[in-house]
Amino acid sequence: MTPSSRDQGREFLKDAIRLELDFSQTDQARGVEPPPLEKPFAPEARRIDLPPPDRWKDVPLIDLATAVGRRHSRRRFTDRPLTLDELSFLLWATQGVRKRSGSGTILRTVPSAGNRHALETYLAVVNVLDVSPGVYRYLPLEHQLLFEFSEERLPEKLTEATLGQSFVGAAAAVFCWAAVPYRMEWRYGLASYKVLALDAGHVCQNLYLACEAVAAGTCAVGAYHQQKIDRLLRLDGKEEFTIYLAPVGKV
Repeated sequence: MTPSSRDQGREFLKDAIRLELDFSQTDQARGVEPPPLEKPFAPEARRIDLPPPDRWKDVPLIDLATAVGRRHSRRRFTDRPLTLDELSFLLWATQGVRKRSGSGTILRTVPSAGNRHALETYLAVVNVLDVSPGVYRYLPLEHQLLFEFSEERLPEKLTEATLGQSFVGAAAAVFCWAAVPYRMEWRYGLASYKVLALDAGHVCQNLYLACEAVAAGTCAVGAYHQQKIDRLLRLDGKEEFTIYLAPVGKV
């Protein structure tokens, strides 16, 4: 990157952060119905019920100070699998529903601008007990895994899409967060792109802390080939695109 392109990039970022927006022009202000907070799926689609919080057997209690003190990026994983309890806990900790109000408001385990929750969690499963390898999508409202598709050489393709970072392909499962921008644009217009990035950070930090409870580790990955990872997850790259990745494995 040349000095001039760096300067242009910094100016663009500053303008985006301090942008003065007219929220009267958003679809919300126009009275347009909000988009759903979860992508639809066929009723007959293959789904896996995840153990709810009150039935986890493989998730020990850990105090917050210990989790924060241990938290760091881990790029070496053992070949031990994650259990379904552990996977359920990690998914719940990053996008799960913790409360539903009588007014229809749904509160999750992570904050999101305007409670819009514009992220979808795709899971590239390689080594999880009782879950066949393949790509799944987490359904937070149902607390289920939705089977999307099988993929040959999934670990190798994950490594290739993340620019040769082999620890990604060595993980038991890779959390792949995709943004559905209109969920945020409906309320915030152009400001959506700032808060989408903030939301992804909230989610990944919860994953880091939750991993400490189950003797697992993760490493946030922002370096990837956009088109390759979108194609691998079968996203269109426009109405939905990959924004962040985090491989998880036992340590």
